[in-house]
Amino acid sequence: MRAARLYMTVVGAILIIWLAPLFAVILTSFRSMADVMSGNLWGWPTEIAVVENYTAVFTQTPMAGYFLNSLVITIPSVIGVLSLSTLAGFVLARYRFPGNMVIFALFVGGNFLPHQIMMIPVRDLMVRLNLYDTTTALIIFHVAFQTGFATLFMRNFIAALPDELFQAARAEGATPFQTLIHVVVPLVRPAWAALAILLFTFIWNDYFWAVVLTVSDNVKPVTAGLANLRGEWVSAWNLISAGTIIVAVPPVVMFFLMQKHFIAGLTMGAVKG
Repeated sequence: MRAARLYMTVVGAILIIWLAPLFAVILTSFRSMADVMSGNLWGWPTEIAVVENYTAVFTQTPMAGYFLNSLVITIPSVIGVLSLSTLAGFVLARYRFPGNMVIFALFVGGNFLPHQIMMIPVRDLMVRLNLYDTTTALIIFHVAFQTGFATLFMRNFIAALPDELFQAARAEGATPFQTLIHVVVPLVRPAWAALAILLFTFIWNDYFWAVVLTVSDNVKPVTAGLANLRGEWVSAWNLISAGTIIVAVPPVVMFFLMQKHFIAGLTMGAVKG
């Protein structure tokens, strides 16, 4: 009983520490500019300006454009990664050929490369391809970088599927492509849901490459765009906080909409190789 109370106390303290900055951001998004300028950043707002702040984010700043850019970058990237990782995972999980494990190791090993060491080569490559400062550059990079992790996930998921299904497909004379379409695809939807949530969150929240590969405001996603809301001398922290909350909404909504499939995808495939 005492151990349970201690456990709950520790968990409660950790939650308070973890949620305190988020609570402060939410409160700041409710404040008026006068409240922010007076230094009241942790106390209860003296004036509630919820509608004004959240409306101003879209009317007084280019946040709507940044938001659209993020959708243009994130959605094709997620679709591309899911497609490539499913194809690669199917081949690596169900076909044995020379170099199979080497290729799989390359997919896995790419996840351990620090982003920073690729900054200059990736930027130079995009400049040579005349893709620098375009949404296409970010889509290409995210598809290339996230496919390694997604292939590891999909390969393990597909390897956990019953062998009898594939034996039956071969007995019926199905080609590998037909097996993929009619056997694998219907069964990997939970894995797709789990991966889609993870990939959407990773790509949507990316800040590093958004800064490295973009310069123009008409190309920047929301993460880089939020930094532009800071003024040179004075920053409207109430608007920045409101913009931050708006940016955080899509991944949260996506998670709750696909929560059931997300949990099923994690428990069915990611732990068995």
